[in-house]
Amino acid sequence: MVININGSAMTLDLDTILVWLLVGLVAGFLASRVALGHGLGLFGDIIVGIIGAFIGGFLAGVFHINVQIIGHPIISEMIVAFVGAVILLLIVRLVRPTGVRRRAY
Repeated sequence: MVININGSAMTLDLDTILVWLLVGLVAGFLASRVALGHGLGLFGDIIVGIIGAFIGGFLAGVFHINVQIIGHPIISEMIVAFVGAVILLLIVRLVRPTGVRRRAY
């Protein structure tokens, strides 16, 4: 399947989806460790990372920030997704009720 984004064609196949999941997993795992101090589980980290990638990409576009590591585009994507996921988790921490806390055993 081919998707047009901002005039450029992108092929959506199994490899692309697996890269998105990998980037989301790494970014979500690192962001949950930084922002919360603990992980959210496999699916939670993937979801946070993918949503964080959208937030980070949107904010990078709004503020005209271009993150590029020459020769390593996946690492560049992970950095943007990580920053977006940290922002997402910090916002979630701010709006979550403080009276409900889980004890770590």
